[in-house]
Amino acid sequence: MVTSRRVLVVAVAGIMAACGGESAAPPGDTSGATSGKCGSRDASLALPAGFCASIFADHIGAARHVVVAANGDVFVTLQGGGPVVALRDVDHDGRADSVVTVGSGSGGTGIGLYGGFLYVDQGSQIIRYPLPTGALRPSGGGQAVVTALPTGGDHGARNFAIDAQGNLFVNIGSSTNSCQQLNRSTGSLGIDPCTELNTRAGIWRFNANTTGQIFSSSLRFATGLRNSEGLAFAADGSMWAVTHGRDQLFDNWPKLFNASYSAENPGEELVQVNQGDDFGWPYCYYTTTNGKKLVDAPEYGGDGTKTTRCAQKKNAVIAMPGHWAPMSLLLYTGSSFPSHFRDGAFIAFHGSWNRAPQPQAGFRVVFVPAANGQPSTQYETFADGFAGGNFDNPAHRPVGIAQGPSGEIYITDDLAGRVWKVVYAP
Repeated sequence: MVTSRRVLVVAVAGIMAACGGESAAPPGDTSGATSGKCGSRDASLALPAGFCASIFADHIGAARHVVVAANGDVFVTLQGGGPVVALRDVDHDGRADSVVTVGSGSGGTGIGLYGGFLYVDQGSQIIRYPLPTGALRPSGGGQAVVTALPTGGDHGARNFAIDAQGNLFVNIGSSTNSCQQLNRSTGSLGIDPCTELNTRAGIWRFNANTTGQIFSSSLRFATGLRNSEGLAFAADGSMWAVTHGRDQLFDNWPKLFNASYSAENPGEELVQVNQGDDFGWPYCYYTTTNGKKLVDAPEYGGDGTKTTRCAQKKNAVIAMPGHWAPMSLLLYTGSSFPSHFRDGAFIAFHGSWNRAPQPQAGFRVVFVPAANGQPSTQYETFADGFAGGNFDNPAHRPVGIAQGPSGEIYITDDLAGRVWKVVYAP
């Protein structure tokens, strides 16, 4: 099936720049800002010392994932079936001067550049548009690479990543919270075995160079990942993912868990993914308070400590606090940031709703340094201030993060439609 294509050039309105730097002790600490070449402190974002955030584009729609071409053009998907937005800084002042929209209803979350094509998710399909080198607009209509992807349920985003060999890995999030017989219902037991795993809650592999592929359960690459909206490849070719933990431990199981425990659990996981890996959902979740490990889910006889069904499941490399909602992952390969950031992982957190009565949290970009080529077990906040101090009614919610050709990074916001450009300029 070929999608329709609509291209429109519009002016960028309301773009402004703001730079800020903060003392970094340790790197990533955003307290006690001091200014360097970036000028005065960024009123919106708090960053480590020497980093500068400017508003590359504003009010473009519900901006989700982002990729950057070799010439610096920025491509962003829009949530809710909107077009893909392409941004170009014509006069090289750090702000987008022109906007081109690609497709009609071709956006969503997933986006990628590979082999002369722009790839985007469109509901149950992955579509590609021919994009000549240096072009801002495709040169032809959309081609369906994958069709019949499962849709509906709790997680409808279809993000993906393409490796150097042309393998197209697609995240298909779970249809339910925890595979209950009655989804999100108090005391409802889990379906056992969870048949949803045949088509959801995992990563599927296709070929980016082939059109007309049809989804099949036999193409599953890894399983037990509730919703991995961030996928990325390390320099050695290994695949990494950040995945959303389940909700409502206290709401659905008040005899086993209190509200405070439920606010902090499960942890949001960073995992390394190989073919055949099983990360445990829905039978397990990652506890941040009882040994930092996978434990049995209450739907399957768990009480927060049992590990009967989880001993053979693959564990996280690191887990962040519960319900921060990781949306994207970038493994940094640039050289313009200090060496501390080389090969480390940037993770954008959207913020969630399931932490009450604790305050809502997330709404930030964190950084996980690399140790001997692998992510460490510690994280630090890199960019903060997106929520504007109001976590119940935030000003911005970070979603996508991508690296530019000079080592700069771009961060998107699906609430106010903003795109930030972050550079190091001490």
